[in-house]
Amino acid sequence: MSFRKPTSLKDYLIHLGVLIGASLLIVIIVFYIWLPITTNHGETITVPDIKGMTVDELDGFLNKRSLRFEVTADSSYSPEYPPLAVLRQVPVPNTKVKENRKIYVTLNAESPPKVRMPKVEDLSIKSALMTLKSYDLIFGEISFVPDDFFIVLEARMDGRVVLEGERIEKGSVIDLIAGNGYGNTIFQSPNLIGLEQEEAEFAILGSGLRIGKIRATDKSLAGFAAVDSLGNDMLEYRTIAPGTVQQQYPPSERRVKIGDPIDIWIYKPDSISNTSTILDDQ
Repeated sequence: MSFRKPTSLKDYLIHLGVLIGASLLIVIIVFYIWLPITTNHGETITVPDIKGMTVDELDGFLNKRSLRFEVTADSSYSPEYPPLAVLRQVPVPNTKVKENRKIYVTLNAESPPKVRMPKVEDLSIKSALMTLKSYDLIFGEISFVPDDFFIVLEARMDGRVVLEGERIEKGSVIDLIAGNGYGNTIFQSPNLIGLEQEEAEFAILGSGLRIGKIRATDKSLAGFAAVDSLGNDMLEYRTIAPGTVQQQYPPSERRVKIGDPIDIWIYKPDSISNTSTILDDQ
């Protein structure tokens, strides 16, 4: 096939038009027909959330969605997930990707890495809990023992004391032993019977105790400690003045500790009280 050499302006214009038309046709075929067919142009897949799935489950799950995966060299650990479960993924869930896209996953370690037990002794309970969390250790339960300060005294794991610096697995459950802030100060409850209400309240607070419930009673008799003719302890019941303490709980000489509450009953002649007292049994 031979092409006639253009000899006039008209021939040049015809040849130019043919070239431009052929070029446009090629562009249309390549970009609007061939490329869309070979690349699935306009077709995307939504990346599923695979966090928590084990590596054995990924193949079938992602193949059904025309996706692949690759495990990264990084590793991490979380006690919330089983070994070899997905902790992180790239791209993240709900991302739009092409078919056959590879999802990069970071897996949970097969066994927990070890950390050194941090110092929690002498810390406040709040600070100790924050420290345990920062080391990926789990707080179990707390027990209180008599101590002057409200602080952590020791840490335990599986019933034994865990020493500071000891290597233990991440995710270990740590129990705390803390002081109750009251110490071992135990003493006898003060005798408030017959005192005016304000005097009784001052006596309670002055003893390091708390004012509990204050009730009204119409009982005018109160028992006072006395000794009979044989030297035995006894209660002597006498009439008390209005506005004074007729009864208390815990009773006097009962062993109490700092911070315990003391309830008192105040004699008010015009009051009606349905509260049972020790006098009701006399």
